[in-house]
Parts: sequence; structure tokens; C-alpha cells
Amino acid sequence: MSSILSSLDAAARAAFESLGFPGDIAAVRESDRGDAPYQCNGAMAAAGIAKKRGEKVNPREISVQAVSIMETDAAMGRLEIAGPGFINITPADNLLTTRAKALLDNPADGLTADTHKTIVVDYGGANVAKPMHVGHLRSAVLGEAIKRILRAQGHTVIGDVHMGDWGLQMGHLISELAEEQPNLPYFDDDFDRDYPTQAPVTMDDLARLYPQASNKAKTNPDRMEKSRVATAQLQSGRRGYRALLDHFIDVSVAALKIGYGNLGVEFDLWKGEACVDPLIPGMIEDLKASGIAEQDDGALIIRVADGEKDKIPPVMLLASSGAVLYHTTDLATLIDRKAEIDPDLIVYVVDQRQALHFEQVFRAAAKAGWYEREQMYHAGFGTMNGKDGKPFKTREGGVLRLEDLMAIMNDAASDRLKASGIGADFDEEERTEIARKVGLAALKFADLQNQRMTNYIFDPERFTAFEGKTGPYLLYAVVRIKSILRKAAEMKVEAGDILIKTDTEKALVLSLDAYARAIDLSAEKFAPHILCEHIYRVAQSFSRFYADCPILADDVPDAVKASRLSLAKAALAQLEHGLDLLAIEAPDRM
Repeated sequence: MSSILSSLDAAARAAFESLGFPGDIAAVRESDRGDAPYQCNGAMAAAGIAKKRGEKVNPREISVQAVSIMETDAAMGRLEIAGPGFINITPADNLLTTRAKALLDNPADGLTADTHKTIVVDYGGANVAKPMHVGHLRSAVLGEAIKRILRAQGHTVIGDVHMGDWGLQMGHLISELAEEQPNLPYFDDDFDRDYPTQAPVTMDDLARLYPQASNKAKTNPDRMEKSRVATAQLQSGRRGYRALLDHFIDVSVAALKIGYGNLGVEFDLWKGEACVDPLIPGMIEDLKASGIAEQDDGALIIRVADGEKDKIPPVMLLASSGAVLYHTTDLATLIDRKAEIDPDLIVYVVDQRQALHFEQVFRAAAKAGWYEREQMYHAGFGTMNGKDGKPFKTREGGVLRLEDLMAIMNDAASDRLKASGIGADFDEEERTEIARKVGLAALKFADLQNQRMTNYIFDPERFTAFEGKTGPYLLYAVVRIKSILRKAAEMKVEAGDILIKTDTEKALVLSLDAYARAIDLSAEKFAPHILCEHIYRVAQSFSRFYADCPILADDVPDAVKASRLSLAKAALAQLEHGLDLLAIEAPDRM
């Protein structure tokens, strides 16, 4: 069914149209005055229109006429005119009751997408051979939420990890492995048999080899040259090096699936830059032939500036050395996605510091005619910082591993649970699992509740609090409702017909009513913080409802118990649905 807001909005628009004014000026919105849940400010705009027509009428007179029409609509409850002509709207009780029943059956009732699209969300970006670190958190958490929110609208959404598995880092690994194990067949130019299926390295080996090689190369030009030569030979197709790359990728993907899995993040595609390497020669020739690519001081570029005043640098397809660059592989990835998926939209959930890079790539792809510019969107984001206001580091100044960050949150959650006495009677295994879920919810919600472009401070103590706008607060709301439902089952009390009577019951239904709008707006802006705000508001509304409206007390009539139990179930369903869109899991009890 239609939401409460849309029902009121339709009635208000119809009233203003019957008075000879455009319906869109009468849009109903949630009130910020507190006099009523909703308001319509169309009379002010209508008075302006009337004045241009040469009619002498003040806004309040128009409001009186509009109200006389609106009050005949069954959706309207109480209508009041305030100030110069604001119309305060309270919906009819029967509308609230009908809406509550619909939301009980479907927590996201009313959610629709005008057109169903095929969307790729590129939000991983972890590198082969490197452990996941704190810098991968925001892309993973935001990207997963955006993917799920878009899917909730009914879109076909494909999540792509888009690993970094090309370039100098591979040359470092290959050349360092050659120094440590020179007798491996991958380094024998005369080896003509199948290479071993078992990788010659583990993830721990890769995590050691890369920084080892990188550090040597920083101070030794000859060592750097070895890495560059290995990179060039890999990219030119040297058979043994390509086999090593496959091993590196397989070992890394197995580790990344564990790391992302622990974070509750899943991908449909596990592709990297190396996957599109075969497309690059043909792409470059096509761009040359069309005149889009040109030589410039030995490099191959695409000019993407829009006029002389636009100072955006050109896209670099090939360096003067002939090396393939990030622009090149990202453009080839766009070609690959066009051929394999043909998406209507590609959303890149990548650090805002990469904004220039993506603007260059998007302009080049549009110039080549592969995509329309609006089919590519960079959903940039800020950084998670330490208390010094700079991107979070270890005490030694290094980049913190993601598993260590999660361990910090797990310990903080465990300490918080112990201090609160929550779960003290549970066995150790269950307490450990609850601490894991609380810590993860605290970490994710602390990230997602911020406007995407905002930087924020990492603060485990604040994140794990059970009061305020935190993940643990939301989990506790879910657990409390589950506890009520278990107790109701023990008492043989069943949910029944919803009868909306009290103000806090009405407020809860109005909170639930806004869910589809929150999802739609989150999807439109690629902004999970809007959904976070809604879920928090529902949890607050339920808390007030629970405090004011006893559900299972002995002196509560059976019909009221059944009604309030249904409202509790509706709130639980929406909270769990919303948390699932944020990839946050709640325990059954705490």
C-alpha cells in the first residue's frame, strides 16, 4: 500500500489543483515544528502565483480553502492552520492502523524502483600479496551496504572486488622469489612442461616478500631495475611469470575471502587488473585509429579537458617507456564490463582522494563512446582517522592490519559486555560470539552512520557504547524485542489485530512508515547514513513505545497485548531488515 506520507501528499496536491494551482507546490513533508507529524506549505507559493495573476489573496485564505477540501479525504485526521498559512497535518487513526498491518506483513512495504537496472559496484580494491589493512575498511563496508541497498530496490547488482594484481608490485614479488628460490621452474626459460599446480608460496610468504623487495629497491637502483624488468616480462607474457602470477592470485584470493568474510562482505566477481590485460593492445589500437589517443612527448595520452579553462590533466594510456598505467587498466576494465555485463551504471566506492583519477577515466570512456558520462559514478569517501586527526596508523606509524583493527574492536566489545554484566550467565562460547557481533556492529555502524565524505575519528570506547547512536544500541533494541517475543510465547500470548490508540504507538508507526523512503534516498545518493538514521529513529521510537505501553503486564487487556505484540514484531522485522542491508548481524540474546 501507499505510505502514510504519500497518501497525505496525494490529498494535498489534489486539493491545490482543484483550486487552480500546480499540485507540486503542495508537497507534504515531515514537520520540523513538532505541532503535527506532517506539514504542507503550499499556500505561500500559491499566494505568489495568485499575485502574478493579478489576484489579491493572502496565503491563509488559500489554506482555509485547501483545508476545506483536504478534510474530506479519509487519509486526513486533524488539520490546523498555523502562522501565515502553514497547514499542520495529523493522519487519520485508521490510516495508521492499515499502514501498521501492511508493515507487519512486509517491513519494506512500498519500496519500488521506477526502472530496474543492472549495476556494477566496484568496492574492494585489495592488493594481491598484501594483507588487508585499515585502508580497506571503508570501501568494503560502504560498498557492501550500497550493493545491498540497491538490491533491495530490485536492481540486479554485481559486486566486484577489482583486485590490484598488476604493475611493479608483481615485479617485486617475482624478482624477490627468484633470489630466494632460483631453481624453481618458473625462472627456467627452457622449461616446456606444465608448471606445478601447488603454489610455491603461502600468503605469509607473499606478505614477507613484497616489503622485503620494496625496501631493497628503495635504496638500490640495481635491485629496482630487476623488479622493473620482471614487471615488463610479466606484462609481455613470459610464461613462467604468468604462472607465478596465477599462483599469487589464487593464494591471495583465498586469504581475501577469509578477510572480507570476517567483515561480512561478499563479492560476485573476483577479478583483477590482470584479467583485462589481453584487451589492452586492441583497445589502444582502436583509440589510436579513432584519433582519440595521441602521442605526447613519447607517451600515449587522451586529452579530456573541456575547453582551455579546464585544467584536468590528460589520461595516460602508455608511459614513454611503454608501461601500462592505472588509467589503462581501468579503461580496459570498462570495456570488459561492457562486453560481459553491459551495465546501466557502474559505481566506484573508492577513497575521495582518487576523484581526479576517476573523472579522467570517466571522461575518456565517454569520449570513446563506450558509456554515457552519467553511467559512471564515483562514490568517494573520507578517511577513518586517529585521534591526531590523520589517517589511522599503528603506534609505530605503520598501516594497521584489518584483522588487528577487528581484534581491537572485539576486545573493546568484550570489555564493554563484562562491565555491563551483559551475558554473564552465558557459556564462554556464546559470550565470545556475542562480543564478535557487537564489536563488528560497533565498527560498521560507526563508519556507515557518517555522511560518506566525512572523516571520522576511530574511538572503540565510544563505538561500543550501548547508549546513543551506536551499533550496540541497535543490537540491544533487536535483542530486547526478541526477548519480549520469547516471553510472550511462554505466556501463550499471540500477536493479533493492531489497534492504534496512544501517541507513542502512533509515533512508532510513523517511524516505520518512513523506511521505504529512507532506502530510496540512500540508494539515490549512495548514502547509507540515511538508512542508519532511519534505523536509529525506529529503535528510539520503539524504546519510547515500550516504556509508555506495557506489552505483557497483567493489567493489560488481551486485545491490547495482542496489538502491541504485533507492533513489536513489526519493529523487529524492520530493524533486522535494515541492519541486514548494512550487513550487520544481531545476536538472539545478550
